[in-house]
Amino acid sequence: MIIPTPATSDHTLTLAPRKQEPAASLEPPPQAMDDLIPGLPEDLARECLVRLGFDQLPTARRVSRGWKSELESPFHHRLRRPRPLLALAQAHPPLAASGPARKYAAVATGHHSYRLVLHDPVAGTWTPLPPLPDTGGGGGGLPLFCRLAAVGDGGGTATTKLVVLGGWDTETWAPTAAVHVYDFLSGAWRRGADMPPPRRSFFACAAAGGRVFVAGGHDEEKNALRCAAAYDANADAWAALPDMALERDEARGVVVRDAGGSGGERFAAIGGYATEAQGRFVGSAEAFDTAAWSWGPVRERVIEDGACPRTCCAGRGGVGSGAKTTTMYMLDGGRVMARDGAAGEGEGGAWRVVARLPEDVREAAAEVVAIGDGRVGVVGCSACHGGEHAVYVLSHGGAAGTSSWTRNAAPPEFSGHVQAACCVHI
Repeated sequence: MIIPTPATSDHTLTLAPRKQEPAASLEPPPQAMDDLIPGLPEDLARECLVRLGFDQLPTARRVSRGWKSELESPFHHRLRRPRPLLALAQAHPPLAASGPARKYAAVATGHHSYRLVLHDPVAGTWTPLPPLPDTGGGGGGLPLFCRLAAVGDGGGTATTKLVVLGGWDTETWAPTAAVHVYDFLSGAWRRGADMPPPRRSFFACAAAGGRVFVAGGHDEEKNALRCAAAYDANADAWAALPDMALERDEARGVVVRDAGGSGGERFAAIGGYATEAQGRFVGSAEAFDTAAWSWGPVRERVIEDGACPRTCCAGRGGVGSGAKTTTMYMLDGGRVMARDGAAGEGEGGAWRVVARLPEDVREAAAEVVAIGDGRVGVVGCSACHGGEHAVYVLSHGGAAGTSSWTRNAAPPEFSGHVQAACCVHI
């Protein structure tokens, strides 16, 4: 769904800032005549439903009308304690059999087929999501270089939808505007409204304020872009944003929280480069205020000029900071760096070393994701080509200010290359 602006050109879209939604009901939904679970009191039956895993929700919704109403209610969502998982766009193992041939087959053929996998860093579980309906899990798989973002339905922090945006067609290598939305409650994919033109590659992307934001990247003629747009997954509608001040190809998108602790979120585009610069990254950033519907001023030296922002991420809380603040992270020279205060919040704090990367991932870290509460996930492998990927979780802070790594080795069927990642709270 595309909403045109009458006073502008056909390619300009607009959407007014979203009205404040009423608070989710704290009362349980009305139940049908039948008990949720025959023979059990309702409060105990609700406790049982709260303990269902995310992969069991689609089946549970089909048990009865009462269960469906309960599982979809804001009251149930508030009872559940959201658990952070990592959503990974991960390559299928090239061969089902184990052994050296499986490692190097993808390198020899030059082709990967990607799928979506959810990893629970606490339980150590790996769960594949159903394939996109357009590909059927065949040779095409996920678009190459696609972006991932997680959004909810409002009234809490829980993720209800995972959005896959853009990327390159796996057969033609042409940029695609396709959007796919996975609903965790129904366990099904649907095709979303395409991204508005121009078709872009390597754009900044993140979810803030209930919407998915995209900005910058380059068009099909390799021209760096200033334009940006926002996608409302619940309304299936795109809206144009004002242009950024600078062209930003290969910028990184992160979510930052207002410095005042009001709970508001902003979308920040960090780094990138102009058409004429071609790979000479700037260290500045611009943050979009989702409430005021405008970009803030350009902030210089958020990262070092010349540094690639690919490993930048931001999360709530960190060493020496509260849960309502934002801490930014990035990798530099085999180290995890942190900065209190986010892009667009004045000068913020200085970058500091939090920990050294584990040796076997130091040269080949593929993705970095802020999990929150002082935890950062790093996905990488021990070799630049053909190595098996693993997830390393850094926990830092606490009373002693110490840092420690946990390595989550992946089973052979989940050890493929990871091209994109985001954190979901289920």
